[in-house]
Amino acid sequence: MGRSYFHLHLVSDSTGETLIAASRAASAQYQGVASIEHVYPLVRTPAQLDRVIAEIENAPGIVLFTLVDSDLSKRLEDGCAASGSPCLSVLGPILTLFRSYLGQNSTPRAGAQHMLNADYFKRIDALNFSMLSDDGQAPENLDHADIVLLGVSRTSKTPTSIYLANRGYKTANVPFVPHVPLPSTLDHLRRPLIVGLIASADRIVQIRQNRLLSLNADSETEYVDRTAVAEELAASRRLFAERSWPTIDVTRRSIEETAAAVLDQFEPKTAAAAAGVLAVYLLCAASVIWRRLSGQYAFIAVEAPEGVRIQRGLLQTISETVPYGRIQAVRQVEPLLWR
Repeated sequence: MGRSYFHLHLVSDSTGETLIAASRAASAQYQGVASIEHVYPLVRTPAQLDRVIAEIENAPGIVLFTLVDSDLSKRLEDGCAASGSPCLSVLGPILTLFRSYLGQNSTPRAGAQHMLNADYFKRIDALNFSMLSDDGQAPENLDHADIVLLGVSRTSKTPTSIYLANRGYKTANVPFVPHVPLPSTLDHLRRPLIVGLIASADRIVQIRQNRLLSLNADSETEYVDRTAVAEELAASRRLFAERSWPTIDVTRRSIEETAAAVLDQFEPKTAAAAAGVLAVYLLCAASVIWRRLSGQYAFIAVEAPEGVRIQRGLLQTISETVPYGRIQAVRQVEPLLWR
């Protein structure tokens, strides 16, 4: 059965990334059918939209759009109706649901998710870090990473690192090469999550052979020898098990799926670290409160011929006499929790 094609028009007042992701996720559910994508980003004026409508008339098909301007949306819907092209506002149903639940209207802002805010600069910083820490570079910076990926050659370490960095996670990757020592800093890392990436020997050999072909390199090498590759993978598995590092099999995973699996390991570690910090804080706070309570419990001050006699303490009674000449003023303070 041959593959059939249809025109898919994606109209956005921003970058169009939302439409591309949503449409490709939907298209993937239909076997034997492929879309011819027409992407129109940054459509924000009637003149720009008219050119888009003309393109749709020349190649009718499905039209998906994300336009926050209601007048532009209505203009596009009318144009699609005239050409017989079904259209849908991808964000429309979501905004309707949000409005119903939150009880308030949205504030239309084209490209609002791409603002130059703290999250944006965090992602840029993560990308810079990951580029500088690619393939075992700058091992002295590993402890500044959020995630460190290890694996033999061709286990998708670099693309996964870049994808995670684009999500805002500082990600370094270190190659595992038999008989080559790993950076000594790996033994002392406490902050980052270290994840081992593995794959089937057949998959690694296939990817490496394609790599050699693209470089016009000699294919008669241990680099693509299945037995040698299997030994590499076995050695990496043993290392990951010895160090108790979580492992992820990337054989049948896309970069996005591998990244999702890594983050699934990362979130519990982050939550555990946060819980540990909270526990330390609570212990410190409890210690301060206990010292205050035990030290000032049953406080008594009475006048005596030689001065003011003070007695206090819960587990150990402390007594002292303050001569009258040393007393400049007296103030009574009663903490809220003692009232």
